[in-house]
Amino acid sequence: MMVVEESLQNVAAARWLESFSATLAQGNRQALSALFHADSHWRDMVTFTGRIATLSGGADIASQLATANRVSQARAFAIDPQRSAPAQASRAGYTVLEVFFKFETATASARGIVRLDPATLEGDAPKAWTLFTEVDEFKGHEEAIGRRRPKGEVYSRDFSGPNWLDRRVSSSRYEDRDPTVLVVGGGQAGLSIAARLRQLEVDALVIDRLGRVGDNWRLRYHALTLHNQVYANHLPYMPFPPNFPTYLPKDKLASWFEAYVDAMEINYWTRTEFLGAERDEANDCWVARIRRDGVERTLRPRHLIMATGASDTPQLPKVNGLSDFRGLAVHSSRYEDPTPWKGRHAVVIGTGTSAHDIAQDLHSNGVSVTMVQRSPTLIVSVEPAGQLPYTLYHEGRSLDECDQIAASMPLAWFEKLHRMLAVQARELDRDLIDGLKRVGFQINEEDETGWQFMYLNRGGGYYFNVGCSNLIAEGKISLRQYADIERFVPDGIQFRDGLLPADLIVFATGYLGPEHLVGQLFGSEVAARVGRVWGINPQTQELNSVFNQTGQRGLWFIAGSFAQCRIMSKYLALQVKAAEAGIAASL
Repeated sequence: MMVVEESLQNVAAARWLESFSATLAQGNRQALSALFHADSHWRDMVTFTGRIATLSGGADIASQLATANRVSQARAFAIDPQRSAPAQASRAGYTVLEVFFKFETATASARGIVRLDPATLEGDAPKAWTLFTEVDEFKGHEEAIGRRRPKGEVYSRDFSGPNWLDRRVSSSRYEDRDPTVLVVGGGQAGLSIAARLRQLEVDALVIDRLGRVGDNWRLRYHALTLHNQVYANHLPYMPFPPNFPTYLPKDKLASWFEAYVDAMEINYWTRTEFLGAERDEANDCWVARIRRDGVERTLRPRHLIMATGASDTPQLPKVNGLSDFRGLAVHSSRYEDPTPWKGRHAVVIGTGTSAHDIAQDLHSNGVSVTMVQRSPTLIVSVEPAGQLPYTLYHEGRSLDECDQIAASMPLAWFEKLHRMLAVQARELDRDLIDGLKRVGFQINEEDETGWQFMYLNRGGGYYFNVGCSNLIAEGKISLRQYADIERFVPDGIQFRDGLLPADLIVFATGYLGPEHLVGQLFGSEVAARVGRVWGINPQTQELNSVFNQTGQRGLWFIAGSFAQCRIMSKYLALQVKAAEAGIAASL
């Protein structure tokens, strides 16, 4: 790594920001382009584009910035004193000078990160590899936090009026108004966006069909814990306490959800089913039909945010003879308790995360288990290989700074990083993978971008090994291939070489994507305008229809891991706030 003196780093960072500010104000495309490498990347979060957008190539970046800044009027660029000082860093294999900066636009306080090529620092014009810009707060619509927090005088100084609890209960009933935003789904996605919107004073109601806050985790199989570490899994505003376990158990997480809803004053209706909605263009709202405790009601929110996950509807393969099977056949989403199956035979169809966890849960409770593999699967040890993408969160930086770095990575660099991590993971897991191959387990070795890109594109296809892979390699959990099945029979599964007896069959065969529900809930015309939901779009270099305004006005989607939802909910909430406050986008 080229070593650059600290004084030169600060001077070069200030010089680049000064040049950038001046040429941007002048709208000088040629001068702007000279500040970037030809293959550079700019990721913008609402600041200039009004949305989440990535552009590549120095000339295109300069052109779009110059155009957008006619409205944005960005100014006052300076090194951010609240962040780490300019310093060399290694990002996706590149050695860069990483500079955190702040600035203002006509409507927002903003901030960003620029990564400069150290080889160009001593020249007349340092060149940027990447630029990241984000709205921090809209002027006049700042979050009610810190010194701007509510004083509570409205209920603490009037002893004859309703107190805080009275007001909370009344607000959550929606007897005299409709919510501005209806959030469908009460998992980490729904809670993250609802908390963000509340701090922006946007009235949001979360609805969930389950009976208790946190049931989306609480009701899953008995042994479930999160497979990534607690350090990156916080919800907005309320980090987990420092004594929480590294890998959170499902029931502890479910209880935290309840505490979070109460502490963040989120309006949340349980036992409420979303039946569908039609757009009322004349009144710029949705006519949303819900059923709460068996009673139907109509709400008229201006925005609908679907927070039902990257994969929601259980997917079952077409199975020859399944109706003849006399045992119990269930999708993994309905699997709960291994106890009734002790001493009996179970078959788990699939080899993703849920399949492995369920097979291990059954085996640990005295059940004879066979896994049936349908397609090659990526296996990654939960430690250390599975945690490689989260090393940033162990560097001693604040959570907010780590999140800003994570959000700033353009797709091209993000993909390169994960290709590097995938190679490293394969070397770390070589013995485990070789052991699985010896018993006939098919390893996915074609996808060179690793588990993170599998998740972003497919929503699965991998397993973080917490012990089940070892049981398979040791023959304690049997393995068969789906292609060898002839048919299902009353007593189990008939394979080409004989009968596999089964009392329980669990189909861990995944879920359909969110777009599957769009046509059912909103109609074919809306579905056509929205298109695919989830999966990386190579043209836009962003996820399809997630976190961004979709092709349908007033319809939004949020999904993903805890870290994704925490980070990206900010930018989704800002877009909704901009729509409500009439803050115009530049492009």
